[in-house]
Amino acid sequence: MHSLADVSVNPVAVENQRRELRLTLNGVLWALQILWGFFFAGSGFGKVLLYDAVLYAEAPRAAAWYAAVPQPLIVLIGVCEVLGGIGLILPAITRVKPKLAPLAAAGLALTMVLAAGFHITRGEYALVPANLVLGAVAAFIAVGRSGHRPIAPAPPTTRRVLTSLAVLVVMVLTTIVPTWYTMTHAQF
Repeated sequence: MHSLADVSVNPVAVENQRRELRLTLNGVLWALQILWGFFFAGSGFGKVLLYDAVLYAEAPRAAAWYAAVPQPLIVLIGVCEVLGGIGLILPAITRVKPKLAPLAAAGLALTMVLAAGFHITRGEYALVPANLVLGAVAAFIAVGRSGHRPIAPAPPTTRRVLTSLAVLVVMVLTTIVPTWYTMTHAQF
């Protein structure tokens, strides 16, 4: 029979177990960067598709605010969102110009603040909370990646380049293609 005194505790194993269970700021930032990156890439691509006059004419049926914004501005906002979504992820994964990730996040936060202001002026108060949440999380990413948990630049490696290409492919397959298909093949 073993007593409690006979059981030895391995401090390294205990620390490793704690590390595995602990939610880290870096892990939270990565998860948010990926989620927000995919979201903004898909949402922005939907706006980019409104360059097509037929889609732009039908867009107000999906969201009334489209009727109040000129077509080129909607497309520009969409391009900014797509680039911002990609910018949240790829510079950080490749570690090539990783300071672009917090800049992308700050740009997306600003876009959401401006969107909230636009919706407030139109009396579309139901849309404001989503803008504020999206903007607040983007601001959190910007602050987290610029000061608290920045990603150090490093020379590109084959692994990082392949990972970034895989992320791009997944992004295209899970956000861009479904957005394109829905907007071009389904009725609003």
